[in-house]
Amino acid sequence: MTHALNLDSYLTRIGYTGATAATLPCLRGLALHHAQSIAFENLSPFLGLPVSLDLADVERKLVRDGRGGYCFEQNLLFGQALRCIGFDVVDLAARVLWTQPDDAHTARTHMLLAVDLGGDRHIVDVGFGGQTLTGVLSLRAGTPQATPHGDFRLLRDGDQWRMQSRIAHEWRSLYRFDLSPQYAVDYEICNYYLSTSPRSHFTQNLIAARPTPTARLALRNRDYAVYTLDGGEIRRRLETSAEIVRVLDEDFGIALTNIPQLAARLDGLP
Repeated sequence: MTHALNLDSYLTRIGYTGATAATLPCLRGLALHHAQSIAFENLSPFLGLPVSLDLADVERKLVRDGRGGYCFEQNLLFGQALRCIGFDVVDLAARVLWTQPDDAHTARTHMLLAVDLGGDRHIVDVGFGGQTLTGVLSLRAGTPQATPHGDFRLLRDGDQWRMQSRIAHEWRSLYRFDLSPQYAVDYEICNYYLSTSPRSHFTQNLIAARPTPTARLALRNRDYAVYTLDGGEIRRRLETSAEIVRVLDEDFGIALTNIPQLAARLDGLP
């Protein structure tokens, strides 16, 4: 990976104006600003377009073109920005458990990051859709940890860790991971499968998510939900393609220029 990330452009994109130093307050600020500014979205695989994990392509798409992306793109970009600032970052992989039993044997299809800081290890993840972390978790077992968008905790079983989020007063497992470092090649096969296979939910459904200062926004095909931080929930169905485009643009902040066949694909949504 020889491309040099333009850190100033990235910071402008996420609206971060605080100090840039390898400190916990900076890490927290960057995670929150990134998650609230760059939406989780799968428009490229949904439209049959390739998803490149080359840093130059990811930077062009998420920073310059105003798009979002899914876990590999989000955390690849975030990890490189952290390294540019001076953080010690380790790329990790996880087995997704969302909507699965806790003992399910799923593939390592999710990317997250570990950050070593002052002798302590922390977990950050700006790419898990509707439950994306907007804060930083200390790698310690069992203790609920507050973030700007709810409580999370990490459970440990030997060398395995399980990420959980508290949703409606119930702990729900998101994924299971270990601390084995991953490399760019480790993500390529999973990225190819998720972005091209007809069995991947990313090729068959329109998905977008973004946290705001007061809520989490979630779109799946025509179903749009706003989950407010005080426990409220607003749902509505987007009946027309024009409504979907407006929500993607205005609510999720996704630039929709130069995206071929978008209207036709949206018209075909169930």
